[in-house]
Amino acid sequence: MASKQKLGIFSLTMIVVSLVIGMGIFKTPAGIAAKAGTTTIFYGAWLIGGFIALCGALTYAEIGVRLPAVGGYYKIFAHCYHPSVGFTVNVLILISNAASLAVVALIGADYASDLLFGKPSGMLFNILVAIVPIAMFYLVNLLGLKTSSRIQNVLTVIKISLVVLLITALFKGVVVEPHGYNVKDPIYVYNGSNAALLLMFSLVAVSFTYGGYQQTINFGGEIKNSKTMQQGIVFGIAIVIFLYLAISYTYVHVIGFDKMKNATAIGALLCEAWFGKGGGKVFDACMFLSVMAYVNVILMSNPRVMFAMSEDKVLPRIFSYKHPKTEVLVPSLTLFAIITMAIVFFGKEVDDVLSFSIFLDCIGMSTSAATLFILRKRKQGNENVKGAIQKITPLLCALFVAAYGFVAAAVVMDKPKSALTGVILLLFFIAVYFVFYHKKAEQSRL
Repeated sequence: MASKQKLGIFSLTMIVVSLVIGMGIFKTPAGIAAKAGTTTIFYGAWLIGGFIALCGALTYAEIGVRLPAVGGYYKIFAHCYHPSVGFTVNVLILISNAASLAVVALIGADYASDLLFGKPSGMLFNILVAIVPIAMFYLVNLLGLKTSSRIQNVLTVIKISLVVLLITALFKGVVVEPHGYNVKDPIYVYNGSNAALLLMFSLVAVSFTYGGYQQTINFGGEIKNSKTMQQGIVFGIAIVIFLYLAISYTYVHVIGFDKMKNATAIGALLCEAWFGKGGGKVFDACMFLSVMAYVNVILMSNPRVMFAMSEDKVLPRIFSYKHPKTEVLVPSLTLFAIITMAIVFFGKEVDDVLSFSIFLDCIGMSTSAATLFILRKRKQGNENVKGAIQKITPLLCALFVAAYGFVAAAVVMDKPKSALTGVILLLFFIAVYFVFYHKKAEQSRL
């Protein structure tokens, strides 16, 4: 799909930041502190996770340059492995992304309720408030990529500003006490010999807080040039790494390392350092805006995967349709939005069902990154790859693949039932592909 609506470096950088910075950084560090046991392991996990993310950014930047395609995250699996792998991985990703989007929208409704009423509201209110941003950004995306990306730029700048505001609480010189704790999750203690185990568990959460940027390659056919792809991904992840390290340091110094272990709403505590008791309301408003940014970027990315799958005849032909003027993937965008809104009615319980996605993300990240070796062996896109960094990219890619294999092993140890569920689902959708799509795809290639 040759697109007339091209993304520039600033827009692509903002997309990367939005795909990575979701809700996690405002609460996950409390759980990581509980797993780490010591500040050394805590900071070590964030530094290692940042380095792994940088390796991944450079890897996916080159993959996106070598195989620039709309829906690139599907294309690399189908092109480098087999269409059945692309179908299986991306169907599961589409399902989990739609469900995750629904859950995030419902969490946004909680923040809106607290902002307006100071207490949780009923289910009907939450459902209506969750559906509104999905419907609103569905309409925005119908206007075309340029419009949706410009709005995304504004929302992402607001989100970055929120994180910077929280980081500057460090300079207030105050200590804020947590208001409550998550008593369900354990607190691990360093005993002098379990540092590797604590680091492993910490890295699982850190790795997924850094994740999401791999979906940037879904815009591969809509970026101005190969340099934009490379710089956008690297600049975006560099911004994320800086913000994550800075805010993690701030949490420790404003709340206290031991006090923040499994504490709830730690992001709001940093707002309290600035605004006192009214900080909670400021945080609620900022978080609702953050949710809006996430809704828009997911609606931008996922229909492009459906388009690519339709091109390969593993989804019905209608999903390869694009509007002749706006180039909007109307059927794909519409179905994805409808599925997301339907999932909203199931509530946040969906989040528990999707615990298997942690394991599948590990498999997806490591196997998708490994396609770089296949593309290099085929010498595909050699003419598009420039710069001295390409000489060490294979080493960085190998480190990234090994790191996510390590994280996958940690997930199996920590949540074996979730990992088993993930494996069963992979086998199920591979079977679905060969039963319903294999012959059709083979005939289309003859």
